[in-house]
Amino acid sequence: MTARKTSTPTRRKKAATPAAATKASAPPATATAETAPAPLARVPMDVRWGDLDAFNHVNNATFLVYVQEARLDWLKDVEGRWFDETMMPVVAAASMNYRRQLAWPAKIVVELFATRVGTSSITIGHRIVDAQDAGQLYADGEVVMVWVDPASGRSVPLPDAIRAACQSAAVTSNHVSTR
Repeated sequence: MTARKTSTPTRRKKAATPAAATKASAPPATATAETAPAPLARVPMDVRWGDLDAFNHVNNATFLVYVQEARLDWLKDVEGRWFDETMMPVVAAASMNYRRQLAWPAKIVVELFATRVGTSSITIGHRIVDAQDAGQLYADGEVVMVWVDPASGRSVPLPDAIRAACQSAAVTSNHVSTR
């Protein structure tokens, strides 16, 4: 008779889940109203019925459209040369953190603020909040805009007008849209 060897199950280390790995390496949340730099712009908008998706809330891609409209509203009022045949801004990266569902009808405000001003780029933080209660955060994130030469596609120095607009915002909250 041979002795039968019994095996005891070995405990395996639980593998890190992708969510856990992402959580650990995720950047900190975008600034809150209390910690955000001075706004470059605060742009009020109405949520349109056409912004809704099949689940009856604002489609995720529409949040990026709101932020794009706010950036353009801010840029149109920047004094000085920031766009011409030798330089133009392009979006190099965009992130959006969806914090709360947004439904129709609603009035929102898109807040923009410079979180980093570089040699040829600017990182613009954004917050989408309720127009009546800025503590009601629907989404936040940031967009990196790089100025490029349209002919070559290579980056060019950040225009002085953009740099000055960011410095001006740091001194005063200079742009509240009356859309």
